Amino acid sequence: MAKEKSLKLGSNPPKRKKLGSDAGGVHAEETMGAEVKKKRKKMQVEEVPVQIPQQTNTAHDKKQKREKKRKKNQVTEQTQTKQNKISDPPSRPEGTHEGEEDLSPEEKRVLERKMKKILKKEEKKRLKAEGETLKKTEASGPTAPQQALDYLTCWAENRAEWKFQKTRQTWLLQHMFNSEKIPDEKFSVLLEYLEGLRGRAKDTTVQKALALVEESGNAPEEVDVQQRAHRAREVIQLLS
Repeated sequence: MAKEKSLKLGSNPPKRKKLGSDAGGVHAEETMGAEVKKKRKKMQVEEVPVQIPQQTNTAHDKKQKREKKRKKNQVTEQTQTKQNKISDPPSRPEGTHEGEEDLSPEEKRVLERKMKKILKKEEKKRLKAEGETLKKTEASGPTAPQQALDYLTCWAENRAEWKFQKTRQTWLLQHMFNSEKIPDEKFSVLLEYLEGLRGRAKDTTVQKALALVEESGNAPEEVDVQQRAHRAREVIQLLS
């Protein structure tokens, strides 16, 4: 009996070892499984933050682009409206514009610069048109010097049709000493015309001639002064 018990007891230890090895293997597998799960979670945590900001930033950028495009179109439409209303602006307080309360300060400055450029172009066109009109008016009729000389020629050559015109006579008396305004051949005719000069016009002409002669003494080398003085002496001799 003792031998059988010993045999039975001797056969039990191998069974305990087998159970111990199985438990260790299970524990090792559980440990490895936990590590694999941790690695997978770590990889998921590292990958997720990279993808979410990209999607958020892309949507935000698209929203900003749409907003900028909307504002740009709004400014363009308002500018076109202002251009159409320049010739006949609506009655509203000066310095205010319709829809300006919806614009940012930068957009208002851009709009004001565009308006200034448009108004400047309109002003240039207006001045150009006025200048062309003035040139046409001047070209359509004779100038004052030409009218005065024609008046003097009519007096000398066609006395029957000649009529006294104080404006033409005044111009001749004012420029009679200037050889550029009244050539020498016309000055000789003017001397004949001056023979009939009377009253205050005669006295004023003599005083002016005396002043020119006195001036010529102070500038003996100036050709223009001496030419005027030469004509002045002829007038003094005629009217004295």
